Amino acid sequence: MKLIIGNKNYSSWSLRGWLAAKQSGLHFEELTVNISGEEWEAAKRQMGEVQPSSGKVPILWDGDVVIWDSLAILEYLADKVGRDRFWPKDDAARGMARAMVAEMHSGYLPLRRECPMNVRKRIELSGLTDEAKHNVVRILTLWAEARARHGQGGPFLFGTFGAADIFYAPIISRFITYGIGVPGFAQTYMQAMWEHEWMQAWIAGAEDEEWVIEAFEKAPA
Repeated sequence: MKLIIGNKNYSSWSLRGWLAAKQSGLHFEELTVNISGEEWEAAKRQMGEVQPSSGKVPILWDGDVVIWDSLAILEYLADKVGRDRFWPKDDAARGMARAMVAEMHSGYLPLRRECPMNVRKRIELSGLTDEAKHNVVRILTLWAEARARHGQGGPFLFGTFGAADIFYAPIISRFITYGIGVPGFAQTYMQAMWEHEWMQAWIAGAEDEEWVIEAFEKAPA
């Protein structure tokens, strides 16, 4: 398998696809491209016949199979290796995890817009809009409920590391970058995620990158 990802410092969706591939336990070749550079434009032209993705990352190639959406990548890999590797076994926990992942996949646009992912940076916010604040409260509420109801088996949202952690990983990066205050239980969860060996590998990769996208380097107005 091959996984095409964008800049590790900035590409939140790439982080999700990459963590899903790591969680699968399957061997894959990692191809990183500068999504703001000429090489990505050239690569998109070369891939045009096999991936109708409008040039988005991540993209998973597995033989003749091409998948260009992070959630679809996770589900494809879950089908290959067993769904229990990604999703809780308990019906109630699995249902909640699916709903949380779906909400993350389609929502929180104000927070994403105002706080783009930038792993290397530490930015002091002057404030967030009410819409972004509501996103933060909603996320923390979901984390609290998941941990209280289903998190007894370990430090992650549903105890053991899984799909929900994969999809909220970039949110953790954003909270750290922009110094967004969170309650103690969330700090503990974020620390467990940040210290996870795969997150540490991604962070190291982001630190080593030389690419800079200026639009993502400035503090939100």
